[in-house]
Amino acid sequence: MVLITLALAVLLFGLFCLDIATGDTHIPLGRVLDVLTGGGTRSQRFIIWESRMPRALTAVVVGAALGLAGAITQSILHNPLASPDMLGITSGAGLGAVAVLSAGSTTGFAADVGAPLAALVGGLLTSVVIYVLAWGRSPSGDTGATGLRLVLIGIGVNALLVAGISWLLTRATLQDAAHAQQWLTGSLNTVNRTTVIPAAIALAVVLVVSTVSARTLAALRLGAESTRVLGVRIQTQQALLLGTAVVAASMATAAVGPVVFIALAAPQIARRSLRTPGEPLIGSALFGAILVVGADVASRTFFPVDLPVGIVTAAFGGPFLLYLLVRMNRKATLS
Repeated sequence: MVLITLALAVLLFGLFCLDIATGDTHIPLGRVLDVLTGGGTRSQRFIIWESRMPRALTAVVVGAALGLAGAITQSILHNPLASPDMLGITSGAGLGAVAVLSAGSTTGFAADVGAPLAALVGGLLTSVVIYVLAWGRSPSGDTGATGLRLVLIGIGVNALLVAGISWLLTRATLQDAAHAQQWLTGSLNTVNRTTVIPAAIALAVVLVVSTVSARTLAALRLGAESTRVLGVRIQTQQALLLGTAVVAASMATAAVGPVVFIALAAPQIARRSLRTPGEPLIGSALFGAILVVGADVASRTFFPVDLPVGIVTAAFGGPFLLYLLVRMNRKATLS
């Protein structure tokens, strides 16, 4: 498992360097490594450090945050479909940002700070609404928000939020709607140094909290009875960990817009690759970063136009979601 994790880190670094090398002016990988270690020409240092490094770092941070958020939600809710984008958290963040962008705030402070802040608030408020609506009594007599109820209510709330986003776009002017629609595709084209810093801070905090709570998270995977025997306060710990996942997903969405299916796919790929009983946190973060950076490289390499990274991840995530549904159906049939 350790060797596979190290191999994933090496793969991520290779894709990171390839992402930096890719662009209108191609820079050989050897030159990229030279610049990263302090060498290279002045023009190469400017292109790499000032132009391409923020984009590549943002791709890593956003992918890792989404992968980590997906691992936490899937572990707690015992459902491989329980990811922030499926539960409506991403749509809540999208609704908040679109509300700002569609109101004519396409430039200046409102666009640079207001839209990301609105996305963060939208994601947090959506999570609170879902958690409150999911609160109730389970068939076993326990009071709280159960995993299945959270998933079902999250799917319903997600549909309402998507409808709200569509309504806002129809009310906006053509220019504002086009700007908001571009943000909704999940694009790395407009990121800068100020974009990555808040997301990186949120990722660091969530990574520390989830690592410290790794044993609690492992206990929550066992089910209510076993968790209670271990002395874990289920609802308190569940709310804390889900809150960290919401912060990670909301900050990632606030940085670049919705990058769909990463939070869904990364933990499941990591679980199968590392062969762990649950969704591994570090492995999920690494796979999330690999998927986003790889999608960014693919969007600028295999297509005649520079596609938003969210379109590429959606094209990958759709078939993967169908695979999960078929696999779950077969497992249910066999049991």
